Amino acid sequence: MNENIEEQNRKGKYVLIRDGDAEDNELGGLFYKPLPCFGFGIGWLSFLVGFVFPFAWYFATFLYLTNYYRRDPRERSGLAASAIAALIFTVALVITVLVLVFSGR
Repeated sequence: MNENIEEQNRKGKYVLIRDGDAEDNELGGLFYKPLPCFGFGIGWLSFLVGFVFPFAWYFATFLYLTNYYRRDPRERSGLAASAIAALIFTVALVITVLVLVFSGR
């Protein structure tokens, strides 16, 4: 029977399904553990907290620029969203300050 499976794999018609043991898995179960911060991850939690406390966006931007997501690639999207939010907030803040300074008030 084992020879049959090997022969079918060589033909390319079937794919061998493994049971997912840690020794067979090349990642070693790295992504089986939940993300920190209540399962959101640092990036998405910083994105949500940033609407109340914008410094959290800059913290997440720093983590994004220092490649923190290499530890866990699932963090990348949240950190990128926080970096974009920090950029938009900074541009809005600069425009607001310039309008207030040059409006003559």
